[in-house]
Amino acid sequence: MGRKRNGISVRGVREWLEAPAASVADRGGRLNVLRGAVARATTPLLPDDYLHLANPLWSARELRGRVVDVRKETADSATLVIKPGWGFDFRYQPGQYIGIGVLVDGRWHWRSYSLTCPPDWTDERYGRKVISIAVKAMPEGFLSSHLVNGVRPGTIVRLAAPQGGFVLPSPPPPRVLFLTAGSGITPVMSMLRAMDRRDTVTDVVHIHSARTADDVMFRAELNDLHERHPSFVSHIHLTAEHDKFRLAGLDELYPDWRERQTWACGPLGMLDEIEKHWRDAGLGSRLHVERFELERSEIGEGGTVTFAKTGRSATVDGATSLLEAGESAGVQMPFGCRMGICQTCVVSITAGHARDLRNGAERREGEKLQTCVSAAAGDCTLDV
Repeated sequence: MGRKRNGISVRGVREWLEAPAASVADRGGRLNVLRGAVARATTPLLPDDYLHLANPLWSARELRGRVVDVRKETADSATLVIKPGWGFDFRYQPGQYIGIGVLVDGRWHWRSYSLTCPPDWTDERYGRKVISIAVKAMPEGFLSSHLVNGVRPGTIVRLAAPQGGFVLPSPPPPRVLFLTAGSGITPVMSMLRAMDRRDTVTDVVHIHSARTADDVMFRAELNDLHERHPSFVSHIHLTAEHDKFRLAGLDELYPDWRERQTWACGPLGMLDEIEKHWRDAGLGSRLHVERFELERSEIGEGGTVTFAKTGRSATVDGATSLLEAGESAGVQMPFGCRMGICQTCVVSITAGHARDLRNGAERREGEKLQTCVSAAAGDCTLDV
């Protein structure tokens, strides 16, 4: 029970002061009290209307960050080092991802990317804790290409809190197998860096596929880990020379693969094959998979999507998700993974029909749906 002075609870006063900033972080100590007090003093304008003039990262309304470095990894990929502002929780788990929003031509574009750094990473070059993501530019990916080739240090971005279940436990299992390809290496780099930093590199085999040696992200660092840790094996498979890696070859190369906890991340076709191989071996419980791509098996008809609470609407085709439709109309849409996994984007459909892009399942009036994996099947209205 908090102390009372003249019948007023000290804890109650603190909670009242912190309330405007409480949604940004569940911790912050005396600093959060100050933030909340500023919010109370500046209401109804809220502190963001003043604080961004002093520092764009001082936000009690949303998570923000500043890009402090952009480093090329390969010809079509780069690491972005980001200095988060108030409220970011650095206690994430290796393998988790964040959402990042970038303002391009007056519109915020959002995507999710795996963190490539270990938790609580402090880099002396930037003066405080920072985070990093690595992005591979995709031909069909507007934002990925912009992040690799168009973002400069100093850019302010919006952030969503770390989340995801593709994580490495602490302490790590005694025997580990990582199977990655292309940009699927990014969450595994966070795991490897965490093990290296904590000096807990167990018996680890990492098989990574890339087209050529120049396409291998983090190649120098993987070689360094291989040299410094006798228990770590970095196996680079170049598909331009040897075609794709054949899972049947595991028995010859690493015959104890059945005894290892396995984490796999890469293209959908590769992951489908891995899941089948492990399932056929009766080892499904020892496999952990992360998918970056949404496999869309059905396309809806499209239509006009109305967002009831804001009164805004957007006319979209059947390949555009309802989440993307809302963001294009300037609606503040809830979201998390943007892949149909975390359930953060669930809302109710109050009129019309929508269709799940993964399996074609129809959602009708009164039902809930995931906006990131649903599209309009004719005109519809959402309770947003």
